[in-house]
Amino acid sequence: MIFDLPAALEARHPVEPRDSVRLMVSHSVDVSHHCFPALPSLLSPGDLLVVNNSATLPAALDADGIRVHVSTSRADGTWLVELREFASPRAGMRLVIPDGSLTLLRPFTSRLWVATASVPLGRVDYLSKHGKPIRYAYTDRDWPLEVYQNVYATEPGSAEMPSAGRPLTGDVLAALAGRGVLVTPVTLHTGVASAEVDEPPYPEWFRVPAATARLVAHVRHGGGRVVAVGTTVVRALESAAATGSVKAAEGWTDLVIEPDHRLRAVDGLLTGLHEPRASHLKMLTAVAGEETLRVAYGEALRERYHWHEFGDVHLLLP
Repeated sequence: MIFDLPAALEARHPVEPRDSVRLMVSHSVDVSHHCFPALPSLLSPGDLLVVNNSATLPAALDADGIRVHVSTSRADGTWLVELREFASPRAGMRLVIPDGSLTLLRPFTSRLWVATASVPLGRVDYLSKHGKPIRYAYTDRDWPLEVYQNVYATEPGSAEMPSAGRPLTGDVLAALAGRGVLVTPVTLHTGVASAEVDEPPYPEWFRVPAATARLVAHVRHGGGRVVAVGTTVVRALESAAATGSVKAAEGWTDLVIEPDHRLRAVDGLLTGLHEPRASHLKMLTAVAGEETLRVAYGEALRERYHWHEFGDVHLLLP
């Protein structure tokens, strides 16, 4: 989907309290507008919210004056890295980083490189000690790591915040429980947002616990709706449903959810607003259909919703 995103609609700073963002709700082409604390009233007792409990790492490093984003580790122990604002990386280039070095091996995408990391700690511990949170140009200054953490984040590993769940405060979670809406976790460690520049998602590590798989099956059998909080949750659940129903699973997923993908595990989606041409929009089309998205994004632009990780959110329901 192609549209113009005015710079004024880019969220430049975190909203506090977190649950004061706006919530747009789409039932097919019917759109309504709410404050985020209305979320429990928009769901039904017996519905299930599935959240991503991956915690955000400070994944930005300084390497000889070059800003490096460490996207993810890979199954073979190498790292995927992005060199920001550096035009001429080459295979064999060695970058000095705190207490170690990175050696570029080969391009992975148009802007990500496979690199070996010579560091004294694993990726999580190393970045926790030496990194800074990734910051993009639309934000107005550096922000501390805690503003990029969801309140339920317990498993460090993501290069960027699984931001759809940022407005889920303790008060909102308590109201959901009082409404009879269930909440359960999966884990998917996100890389840098390559999907925002028309690149397909690359492999990411995920885990769907057995208890979550059983709860998804129970809710769907009882007629409830499974609502993913974020596109990362859709990818994790659909990866665990490769045989037709959600099973306990963990490992690396390379699943790319295109508009013709038949969803097996997810009925609805709570998500942020995505940039023009973002591959996340293809996943949203699989969830809700192209016409629903076209109408919703027209409304979001007219109503001046805010984009990106500190912005407003969109609930897509069947």
